[in-house]
Amino acid sequence: MAAKKLSDQEISQALQGLPEWRVENEKLHRDFKFPDFAHAFGFMTASAIQIEKRNHHPEWLNVYNRVCVELTTHDAGGITQKDIELATMLDQMAAKLSR
Repeated sequence: MAAKKLSDQEISQALQGLPEWRVENEKLHRDFKFPDFAHAFGFMTASAIQIEKRNHHPEWLNVYNRVCVELTTHDAGGITQKDIELATMLDQMAAKLSR
């Protein structure tokens, strides 16, 4: 069953629980910042395992200590609950690695 694109209201409501995320170019967007490259790369590596299990992959870019993430569900033509769930998982992963 295909994921359903969320309404602007549903996205706004979901973002209340994801304060670091915003909508940019019709995608969920967040910039993560880590102490150095090793931490940024470690975040991507640890997250990749969970991402692969979900079979829902982010658009992301790493430059030194930053990881820029954009989430959208291409099949649905926009942001879906899958993206909200992935954003939540990425926040949790970043928090674990920051301890």
